[in-house]
Amino acid sequence: MVHEFARSSLGKVSPNVFRLGLAASYRPGKKAIQKALDEGVNYLFYFGFDTQMTGVLREVVQKDREKYIVATGAYNYIWTYQNLRRTLEKRLRQLRTDYIDVFHFLGILKRKEFTPQVRAELAELRADPRVRGVAVSCHDRQLAGELAAEGAVDALMIRYNAAHRGAENDIFPHLEHQHPGVVSYTATRWTYLLRRTKSWPKGGRIPDAGMCYRFVLSNPNVDVCLTAPRNLRELEQNLAAVRQGPLPPEEMEFMRTFGDAVYRDHKKFL
Repeated sequence: MVHEFARSSLGKVSPNVFRLGLAASYRPGKKAIQKALDEGVNYLFYFGFDTQMTGVLREVVQKDREKYIVATGAYNYIWTYQNLRRTLEKRLRQLRTDYIDVFHFLGILKRKEFTPQVRAELAELRADPRVRGVAVSCHDRQLAGELAAEGAVDALMIRYNAAHRGAENDIFPHLEHQHPGVVSYTATRWTYLLRRTKSWPKGGRIPDAGMCYRFVLSNPNVDVCLTAPRNLRELEQNLAAVRQGPLPPEEMEFMRTFGDAVYRDHKKFL
């Protein structure tokens, strides 16, 4: 049961993914990144500025490229955006690899930012043999649900946690026919789920990070939940939590109740 909980498929991109994915945006150290790989983590999200991840990925792609699912992408700057093809070519050079597993258009806040031109560029990359799948990261849940239903992308990266559960209504019901992979981020809601919120009773129980990750991954619609640890200790704690398996029903209910309190107190925050 625990083994099944810890592994999934990622749409058509990969039949075998460890469900805790890794980003190195908080610079946890190369030792932590290597530890993640040693423990079976194989979904690696790469920002262009992640110099620690760059070094490790350059090493592993030369040895066991097929073992790893490398995800990266071009950024939406709201007023403009990075050219997707040029960014793909830059990432290939940075990582010294022949292909990217999941190429994202990153940071869609509103529908209007996913322009016809961006859609066309993403479709062109989908046909490029150097890309195994295309994706978007998207705050507009209705748009994400439509893209899933259309089969316009091979994966979605979305916000989903105990405080933000709108994907359960707006996105997950649209996955059935095309089966895109789903990658979630901010399981701790930028740590708001790890501390008492103003409407929560003083002395009341507070979740830890492991519970937050297990809450997300207890939803079978989520294939991968990204973690961005600050150090080796945090990584090891998160890995240990995932290997405990899904949260029991009473813990899921506690997480929802606490998440509702966090949302009420901080609903204007992304």
